[in-house]
Amino acid sequence: MSTLATSAHSALVDPEWLSEHLSDPNVQLIEIAGMGQEQMQAYNAGHIPGALGWEWKAMLWDSHMRDFPDAELFARRLGEAGIGNNTTVVFYGEPVQFGIYAWWAFKYCGHAKVKVLDGARHRWTSEGRPLTSERSAVRKALTYTPVNRNEQMRIGRDELRQALGNSGQVILDGRSTEEYKGERVGVPGNPDSGALRYGRIPGARHLMFEELLNADKSFKSEDEMRNVVKARGATSDAPVVTYCRMSHRATVLYFALTELLGYEKVRVYDGSWTEWGNLVGAPIER
Repeated sequence: MSTLATSAHSALVDPEWLSEHLSDPNVQLIEIAGMGQEQMQAYNAGHIPGALGWEWKAMLWDSHMRDFPDAELFARRLGEAGIGNNTTVVFYGEPVQFGIYAWWAFKYCGHAKVKVLDGARHRWTSEGRPLTSERSAVRKALTYTPVNRNEQMRIGRDELRQALGNSGQVILDGRSTEEYKGERVGVPGNPDSGALRYGRIPGARHLMFEELLNADKSFKSEDEMRNVVKARGATSDAPVVTYCRMSHRATVLYFALTELLGYEKVRVYDGSWTEWGNLVGAPIER
């Protein structure tokens, strides 16, 4: 179980903190249904009381482009969900990485008050806390003032390609060993699809996202995580880029590095392998 400290000022909150704030009108809990949860199976079977259920692409992406919603669409979606600019939004995901991806997407889209439930439903239920199958009511709609994106959180394919081979640049690949070695482009146990080419971005160092997590999906201690990332050459003074197949697992690395370890030079390549592995002429390493 995680021993990381959580507080009102932390981006990571534990089940005890959440239990104390479930009835807080200024806090909105949201479960993100990720891949394999298109029918909201886990949410419908049992979710944390008060949690809204969102399908990840429907709420976090633009409805047409492979991108995030612009400022006006983001504001409209949040306002319709009863979320205002000063609402504290707490995410957890099924699977766990999708809650952290939602945190990253909200931070990128400019929402200031957003947190992650440590361990998602895994830690919550392991501590004997309740779930409910009763669908949570959406709060009264609010007016959300559009905000600017935090572009420093993200890196695009062209800038990343130009940075390949730069001294000090660290690229962390959060995928499985099989994906990293070029044996698969899809997660083991799922369809082997998502890109035309197999392999990794040249120079990328392997750090499967689950190496940062305990058995209950909570984050490991600060010392444990720091040792893991330093073993890959990712020091706090080096620029770091994280990626995976579609960037969900990459945001787990980003969250740990920036929010829990204090790194400041971290960006997510959210195009990840589904983009890089399909680019004509892009260099690939195996």
